[in-house]
Amino acid sequence: MNIGVPTEIKRCEYRVAVTPGGVKAFCVCGHSVFIEKGAGQGCGFSDDEYEHFGAHCIDSHEEVFEKADLILKVKELIPSEYELLRDGQILFSFLHLAADRDLAKVLIARGVTGIALETVQTADSTLPLLEPMSEIAGRLAPQEGAKYLEKSYGGRGILLGGIPGLARGHVVIIGGGTVGLNAARIAAGLGAHVRVLDIDRAKLVRLDNLFGNSVETLHSSPDAIEQSLGIADVLIGAVLKPGASAPRIITRAHLGLMKKGAVIVDVAVDQGGSCETTHPTFHDDPIFVVDGIVHYCVANIPGSVPLTSTQALTNATLPYALKIANMGIKEASNDRALRRGVNVYQGSLTHPDVATSLGMPFDRSWGQ
Repeated sequence: MNIGVPTEIKRCEYRVAVTPGGVKAFCVCGHSVFIEKGAGQGCGFSDDEYEHFGAHCIDSHEEVFEKADLILKVKELIPSEYELLRDGQILFSFLHLAADRDLAKVLIARGVTGIALETVQTADSTLPLLEPMSEIAGRLAPQEGAKYLEKSYGGRGILLGGIPGLARGHVVIIGGGTVGLNAARIAAGLGAHVRVLDIDRAKLVRLDNLFGNSVETLHSSPDAIEQSLGIADVLIGAVLKPGASAPRIITRAHLGLMKKGAVIVDVAVDQGGSCETTHPTFHDDPIFVVDGIVHYCVANIPGSVPLTSTQALTNATLPYALKIANMGIKEASNDRALRRGVNVYQGSLTHPDVATSLGMPFDRSWGQ
């Protein structure tokens, strides 16, 4: 199979879909890898490294799509790439279709099989391809929150971890999954008071067992959220339903309960965001202020550490990508986890939560 790896051209995206070592794994299995020149530059991978392991480095973004049967990307396509797709191609990438109706329609119209990394899901509900990016985003979220608390960015002007003799700041995390757990780890390490809210008691028990008294756990309810907003210096939105739009937990009216200059870090922005006031931002212009509250809503938080992120992503995606290349999508999708990742197949939506979020029909015969 011909594997295509284009340069990520979404604004401020520095990751690449495969490492040079990943290219070697494809070539050993007899596949051809066509990678756009400079695709790995943001991670420090040179064209020579890719070629050393068997890749064909080509100049043209368009030619990568033209040659590829299987396209490996990190982020979803942008509109200028829509016309490059052709019938029968397989796109293996983060897609976030619940927040991108236009891309969903393009994949359907062009007969592309769209496999969303964020909805590949094992029988125990683990999201093995999203998880490493969620770990990184969770660990970065308190760092970014602490940074934008600085007065020069419009923040409250406090040090999140405090110093002896002064109160520490409060980090409130809504959602106790992978993002929330990792955010709690870093926030506690910074010395902040940390509170995590979730509706799943099992997640709260896990957090309590891991962190003990260094992290407070609280069952999530409207009253608990409103009370927590009043103490938050940094609020981290970390609620996820695989494939579906993120639930809007925080309304604009809620901002009035928060301290002026507090920071919201909405990690769920890729799926539409946990806050009513969220809109996507970029690493070169990451924040905006609404009603005195600083919002950090970067839609590719792990892209700020592209080497770590690319290595982690390749480690997770390579076994699945090899299975697709070796078997073809129809046979490879006998793997139930991979099957759940297929959002579009032969002109139909195939993931029920994506379809529900978009208000579009889906192919019930595909099965999840």
